[in-house]
Amino acid sequence: MQPVEIYTSPLCGFCHAAKRLLKQKGVTFSEINVLAQPARKSEMMKRAHGRHTVPQIFIGKTHVGGCDDLYAMEQAGRLDALLKG
Repeated sequence: MQPVEIYTSPLCGFCHAAKRLLKQKGVTFSEINVLAQPARKSEMMKRAHGRHTVPQIFIGKTHVGGCDDLYAMEQAGRLDALLKG
């Protein structure tokens, strides 16, 4: 299974939805709370090619994007393959 990292904020409904999908699939992930660790937001923006909203999701070396992107991958049947590597 590929490592999964998700940059989040506790106030973000889309963050909760993305984490819920990952948990439903049995995926463990590292969560980086940019509200609690504001210095990590610039790291997120660099990795996400300037995107500044949360969540920003990374599976392995692939930048998935945000919550809608994650759900679109799931709907298209591509998420499981990416998770497996």
